[in-house]
Amino acid sequence: MNSRIQESIAQSIATKQAILADGDFLARIQKAADIIIASLQGGGKIHFCGNGGSAADAQHLAAELSGRFYYDRPPLNAEALHCNTSYLTAVGNDYGYDHIFSRLIRCSSHRGDVLIGISTSGNSKNILNAYDVCKEMGISIISFTGATGGKMKDLSDLLLNVPSTDTPRIQESHIMIGHIICELVESAIFPK
Repeated sequence: MNSRIQESIAQSIATKQAILADGDFLARIQKAADIIIASLQGGGKIHFCGNGGSAADAQHLAAELSGRFYYDRPPLNAEALHCNTSYLTAVGNDYGYDHIFSRLIRCSSHRGDVLIGISTSGNSKNILNAYDVCKEMGISIISFTGATGGKMKDLSDLLLNVPSTDTPRIQESHIMIGHIICELVESAIFPK
């Protein structure tokens, strides 16, 4: 058997085992779900943003909330900020890529909303700029990052910093954490 395949799987499992063994991290996952639940129950919206693979994760998780997760139920108000390509390319061209999320947050968000920023480094300038706008507007900030949290650490209301510096392992854990949060949110708002 290919040893690199086994090594990659073992590393992924080890990263998730480290999260599983960290009671504080598990409590922060629950806290993230609680923040999202409170926002949605209060008429808020959940915004997601990220770049590259993290943009794909942002879109994936927004769809789990706005579509469905485990069972049929009404949609939840969630959206990934990068999905309007005309907006993205216009603002990127006219104002610079660092402003694509902050301008959209300013025009489409309200106090009580939540922004979930996803970045393995925690240093994405366009997310940091959006966080500055969130602070002005009273929008809660949840960050999914790698081990250090980067610059996003100090601007976050809640930090979910995966204990790894390996981008693929961090992204695998981000989607796992996001799925857990989606399940907690769905079951709390629409109990069976």
